[in-house]
Amino acid sequence: MAFPGAILPSWGYHLSYDFVEIGRYFLFMALGVVASAGASDALARAQGTRVVVVLGCAVAAASLGGLAFSGPPAPWWWRALGVSGVGFSAGTLNSSAFQALSQLYERDRAATVNMAGTLFGIGCFLMAMIASGSILFYTSHSTLLLLAVVPLFAAGLYYQRRFPEPVAHVHKPLREVLTDVRSPGAVLFTMLLFFQFGNEWSVAGWLAVYLVHRVGVSPDSALEMLGIYWLSLTLGRIGAQALLPRMGHGIILFGCAIAAIFGSLILAFTNNAFGSWSGLLLLGLGFAPIYPLVVEKIGHRFPNYHPGFYNGLLSFGITGGLVAPWLLGYAASLWGIQMVMLLPFAGAFIVLVLILLLWLEARLTASPSSPGRSSNGN
Repeated sequence: MAFPGAILPSWGYHLSYDFVEIGRYFLFMALGVVASAGASDALARAQGTRVVVVLGCAVAAASLGGLAFSGPPAPWWWRALGVSGVGFSAGTLNSSAFQALSQLYERDRAATVNMAGTLFGIGCFLMAMIASGSILFYTSHSTLLLLAVVPLFAAGLYYQRRFPEPVAHVHKPLREVLTDVRSPGAVLFTMLLFFQFGNEWSVAGWLAVYLVHRVGVSPDSALEMLGIYWLSLTLGRIGAQALLPRMGHGIILFGCAIAAIFGSLILAFTNNAFGSWSGLLLLGLGFAPIYPLVVEKIGHRFPNYHPGFYNGLLSFGITGGLVAPWLLGYAASLWGIQMVMLLPFAGAFIVLVLILLLWLEARLTASPSSPGRSSNGN
């Protein structure tokens, strides 16, 4: 999932002002993820989870291998097709991984999500660091071939393993999804997922290109800073879990939302490395606990919510993360590269407002004056 944002400097886009073309890679990544949703679920029911896992690994290996031979000066759409394959494999592996972990998830949701999120963050951090090293010591061609070996090896490894039977879950038709979002809490929750995913992935996708254009850092340093962003997101989520028994959830949520606002504002107006480091650390640590804490606070009100399945409320939320980096390409082309951080600043402010509205809605729902709704709000 971190691949497009990490590979752009290796393809020379840190020197390009064709921001619309950069945004198209995120669009094709999104199309691949969306296409994987129905395909992986149908295949899991027909052939089992193992086939889906092996397919996802094989598609990742083939896509990365093909991208090794599609770098500039090849037409951009060759690379876009390869990126869509990476998106398809990422969506497939996400769904099948949670299928394989469903029993553990039902037994301890918080621990499973935290474990998966930590490993996900470490993987994104490593992708950025590998891309940084490739600029200094290797070509993008050799780096992509090396990356392709990893899922290829994994495909052979998982082919020999046994997986539990796919867990039945509800894929709601559009009419039922729209019925779900009639309640104010569902609407606010869906909007928060949309903007929070959009904020996190906009920064992750554009940070390296932005730092080169705006601050003038070297491409390898920009990718190292992208890696630190992913690391701060991961460590922030781990740290939030340690703070939960000692501090109120609402205080943590509010403080992190404020930190994210200031971090994005600093990044939007800084012109030096110190400001960049300060901004991205504030941004990463501020973004980190928002999603898991909100899910923990409100997830029990939506029993069909599952972090591994692209359906229902989650589908609207994930869409924000998928389309926001693409739309930023048009914004940057029209109004300048600074929009890459100004729009996440606006998004972070919206998230803060939504957190406050969710808190207010939960208080009103749990009010004794609403006896018919109190059982759902506690």
